[in-house]
Amino acid sequence: MITIVNDPSAYAEFLKAYPEFAATRHLDELRASEYGRLDEQRHVYLDYTGGGLHADSQVRAHAELLTRQVFGNPHSASLTSSAMTDLVEQTRRAVLEWFNAPPGDYTAVFTANATGALKHVGESYPFAPGGRYLLTVDNHNSVNGIREFARAGGAAVDYAPITFPELKIDRDPLETLFRSADRRADNLFAFPAQSNFSGVKHPLALIDEAHAHGWDVLLDAAAYVPTNRLDLSEITPDFVTVSFYKMFGYPTGVGCLLIRNTVLGKLQRPWFAGGTVNFATVQGRRHILAPGEAGFEDGTLNYLAIPAVGIGLRHLASIGIDTIQTRVRCLTDWLLKQLMNLQHANGRHMVRIYGPMTTESRGGVVTMNFYDPEGHLLDYRRVEELASLQRISLRTGCFCNPGAGETAEGLTEADVLEAIAEDADMTLPRFLTIITHRGGKSAGAVRVSLGVASNFADVWKFYEFARSLRDQTRMTMGDVTFDIESCRVIRDGS
Repeated sequence: MITIVNDPSAYAEFLKAYPEFAATRHLDELRASEYGRLDEQRHVYLDYTGGGLHADSQVRAHAELLTRQVFGNPHSASLTSSAMTDLVEQTRRAVLEWFNAPPGDYTAVFTANATGALKHVGESYPFAPGGRYLLTVDNHNSVNGIREFARAGGAAVDYAPITFPELKIDRDPLETLFRSADRRADNLFAFPAQSNFSGVKHPLALIDEAHAHGWDVLLDAAAYVPTNRLDLSEITPDFVTVSFYKMFGYPTGVGCLLIRNTVLGKLQRPWFAGGTVNFATVQGRRHILAPGEAGFEDGTLNYLAIPAVGIGLRHLASIGIDTIQTRVRCLTDWLLKQLMNLQHANGRHMVRIYGPMTTESRGGVVTMNFYDPEGHLLDYRRVEELASLQRISLRTGCFCNPGAGETAEGLTEADVLEAIAEDADMTLPRFLTIITHRGGKSAGAVRVSLGVASNFADVWKFYEFARSLRDQTRMTMGDVTFDIESCRVIRDGS
């Protein structure tokens, strides 16, 4: 039972409002047995979209595997190499089974992370004059970056807008852009299954719609799959990118690109590396790329970490992804409702929430900014600092998704270009200062996200923290004591 010190009836009221939450109660027991370090150290962890948390048993099982056996670099005939190769291929099959990929339909390529998977698509897709790269304004920068490969190949690049204020894909302009494809050329459409900025779940039906208009489809599923089921027997994107640490916390350094075999043959790797060729010659200056996943797995895989992926998948299976989804949805919906009702003493709302106001098309992410009683923006970086003092871990910034943030705050191309003109060596803090002073807008936000080990006490603690900002101003809150450049926190080392 969870005890809420300041309001003992809060949890009972929550259960009454969300009776389906009771079916997830075994996750409270799991939190105590597998994630006990959270409560032992009084951590409120609210950054699951940034990185999932690993269970204690995952680490123990992986350590036992490594200490019990001797493994060597795979893809050789030695005993230790063969043993490792078997585990890598076993894990590859487990990944395909987890996503319910029909046998023979998809190839699983292990990468360093989701960004590495996206880079594979960008550098290998046959962008050329006459072809197009279409992506939604709501996309991670690793998807935005593919536009540079498209431009270099001579393909046209277009962005499909998102709506305001719900930040959903604007379907009418997207339909027009879909019809712009030349079916004789290669065209790629990219979108996230779930926004890492707003938590919006974009409709997976767009995959079939894009196919019908002559597009290949890249689905960024990194933020979606930790709390949702992705079934590749029901939807058929041509490329799917995931990051396993976002799903179950451990290991880091292993991602995956799932390639639909019907498009595998059109990918053209711009180089070759150790392990990716069946034959290479210096004198003849020729090479023959290895088929399938081997042609994409550059150099030596993170082979000792890859078996931990299978362990993590089994851990999620033992819980049930639908159970996780139910718990996260209930907690998110409750938090949304509480935050929307927060007001200063003068009646002004304290919080601006980005995206839908319900969980109907939103995952376990709530992104917001705080405002003072006069409606002035509070520095999200200072909010993060104050949260840390309460042992609450959340995330702030633009989350490497500038398009969604710009739409959320109504930033125009003119706003951005004028700001850049003021400072050629632009950084995020400098941009924030310019935009805030010019029009009271923000270049970032506060994001809380929920996952497998989240409980009611976590969202209650954040709500209590948010409520503590009532009637606060920038002066009473104090100045931020750290800076951020290129998504990295810079602290004074003195």
